[in-house]
Amino acid sequence: MDATKMTYLICYDDHRTFTEDVRKRFSDSTRYTVESFHSRQEFIDHCRRETENKSCKVAIIGVPEAAEQFETIEKLTVEVKKSDPKTGLILLIPAAKMEALMKVVRSNIDAYIPRNTNAVLRIHNTVKKLISEHNISIYRKRRNFSLYVLLAFLILSALVILIAYIRVPEYF
Repeated sequence: MDATKMTYLICYDDHRTFTEDVRKRFSDSTRYTVESFHSRQEFIDHCRRETENKSCKVAIIGVPEAAEQFETIEKLTVEVKKSDPKTGLILLIPAAKMEALMKVVRSNIDAYIPRNTNAVLRIHNTVKKLISEHNISIYRKRRNFSLYVLLAFLILSALVILIAYIRVPEYF
């Protein structure tokens, strides 16, 4: 079973609070690449440059505690989804601001994770879920292609048998 070769974790951490914990949790460099950005423009530019479609990409965005920046976070999530709709989005939110942010950010977010002691474990579980969904979509495409080839072969075989029956009925 051929799995995803590399998973890219792209972190937007303007206060440098959770990136090192994520790097420690995803330390296997053969399976994960953890990149951290501290400015919004660098983060968006990197998401636009990353065009490798066969890899699973997950953007982890650390939401600041100021409610005034929720609008910018919403714009940031829209930009990430616009650059690549298959990118998974995880928002790391202060626990007290969870409901307020869920009302503001309405785009396709894969997980809202409260910022506490077990946030890294929840990030890990969500990333594993996103990798599984990515692999399932790849295998679904392969299965559908195989079924189409099989169906074409069966139709071609039926046509050959029908033509042979009409041309030389003495063999049947």
